[in-house]
Order: sequence, then C-alpha cells, then structure tokens
Amino acid sequence: MELVILVGLQGAGKSTFYRERFAASHELVSMDLLRNNPRPRRRQEHLIAEALAAGRSVVVDNTNPTPADRTPLIALAREYGATVTGYFFDVPRAECLVRNRQREGRARVPDVAVYTTAKKLVRPTYAEGFDRVYDVRTDGEGGFVVREVAQGAVSD
Repeated sequence: MELVILVGLQGAGKSTFYRERFAASHELVSMDLLRNNPRPRRRQEHLIAEALAAGRSVVVDNTNPTPADRTPLIALAREYGATVTGYFFDVPRAECLVRNRQREGRARVPDVAVYTTAKKLVRPTYAEGFDRVYDVRTDGEGGFVVREVAQGAVSD
C-alpha cells in the first residue's frame, strides 16, 4: 500500500501523469475535486484515511508545494503503514503557463496562481519522510521522463 504525493506547478502534467501511471492501481484524491466542500483539506485527509484503512493505494494530485503541505499527508500514510513516494514535476514555469492556458473552464487557473506556487515550491526530500523520491520531466513529445533521486543526493 502506497501514498503517492505529486508535487509541482499547475499545468506541469500531474493529472496526466496520474491517469497514465496510476489510474488503474491507485485512488485519486485532489483538491480540484473538492471545490464545493467547505473544508477541503479535512475532507481530503478523510478520503486518504478511508482508502488507506481499506488497504488501497492513493495518489494526492495537488501542487503540494511546501514541506508544511506534505507533512500531514506523510503522517497520515505512516499512521496506516503505507509507503510514501514523492514525484517532483521539474517543469519550467513558462511551459506550465502555456499548458495552463490551453485548459478550459475551471481547470484553468489564473497565471498569478502559477507564479505564486512557483515562489513557494520546494523539492521534496527524504528528510521529510519519503521512502522514494522521483524527478519527473516532460520529454517534449507529450510523455514523461522519470528518474529516481538517490537518498542523500541533490537533484539538479
């Protein structure tokens, strides 16, 4: 059982990555799906706990930009004995802005949201409690290049 935490700017490809890599094996929890909930963080934690308690793996598809955002998720995973894997989407801000502008409706966020998230975005580390950390980059052809970050290594 696993809790996967996706970390990256809006428009980096996190939701596409989930659909391609995890949709068949992991439940999706995303704040985007909880927009009408008056307490989305609390509801998110409840959904994660419910899935983990039932032995189901979960992907948290949010920007999760800071260690403070990730700490309660990691603690929840530990409470249920799940391994914790982080995927950091190392995608240039300009590329994210272009991808975001191609979205329609509520899926598109204002450019300022991307800039704001970029200012606080911190690469996940093993010191936070992750069991595995991966860097994800786009390959220029609509796909992804995934590389595991060795424990103790500093990503470029």
